[in-house]
Amino acid sequence: MANERSTILAIGASGKFAGLVVPALTKRDARVRGFVTDAKQGVAVRSHGAAEIAIGDLRDEASVDAALKGVGAVFYIAPAFLPNEADVGRRFVASAIRAGVRRFVFSSVIHPVLTALENHAAKIPVEEALLDSNMEFVFLHPAMFFQNYAQSWPNVLETGVLAEPWSIDTRFSRVDYRDVAEIAAIALTENRLNFGTFELCAEGPLNRTDVAKLMSEVLGREIAASQSGVPEAKDSATIASERPQNSAIQKMFRWYDLHGLVGNSLIARAVLGREPRTLRAFFGELAANTGKPK
Repeated sequence: MANERSTILAIGASGKFAGLVVPALTKRDARVRGFVTDAKQGVAVRSHGAAEIAIGDLRDEASVDAALKGVGAVFYIAPAFLPNEADVGRRFVASAIRAGVRRFVFSSVIHPVLTALENHAAKIPVEEALLDSNMEFVFLHPAMFFQNYAQSWPNVLETGVLAEPWSIDTRFSRVDYRDVAEIAAIALTENRLNFGTFELCAEGPLNRTDVAKLMSEVLGREIAASQSGVPEAKDSATIASERPQNSAIQKMFRWYDLHGLVGNSLIARAVLGREPRTLRAFFGELAANTGKPK
């Protein structure tokens, strides 16, 4: 794949996480086709460097087949808590095989073997399908994303409290998805990561007290760590397809309450050839941009 300028299909090209992969690829002079669900999203994706736009739905085989036409490599990530995620992923892999895709980079999740977590276990059949595909593959196993804090940042500024619906004491590794995007771009445009599985974390697992301390240092005022209640299941007016999603999220919160999710920063450091971005620096960006991620 290195030194070839075949088209790379980027799934989730308009998303707040996977969308970071498009500019990371175009910095490496890659030709990117962004996969979006709505034509209106295409303008922003093109502004980030995509040469082409494919409109479709991961659950619609015809639109996936059309998007894969003439593609040499794929960046794939599933939307969070996508219903039937494993099935959708396996079908996408099958479509990629039919299209003659040579390389498939899968943004999976840290510790997909945690079958108690549905959003983790759903990644296992997709990885298995890729191992059975004869395509070049790269599995990225990122920890929790720094970018998740952008949503709660305004509330932290307003209340002076960082609250999440699991224990203050459980520890988590995290990563800036810009680093994941850079590693994905390396995997798609060079050969050195082929057939590898890469756990991607920034330095140090932290509990909520540790995170609140970083926020306090950046903001110059005290931010307290607290635990909010676990959201209740949605009422009977919720459409049926959303109920499993809500249940899976509650199971995830219960796991987080007891165990956390931790990993090691060595691999990210080795692949990037530098220190991964730090959570403190990310909070500095949020503060400088009045709550808006850079």
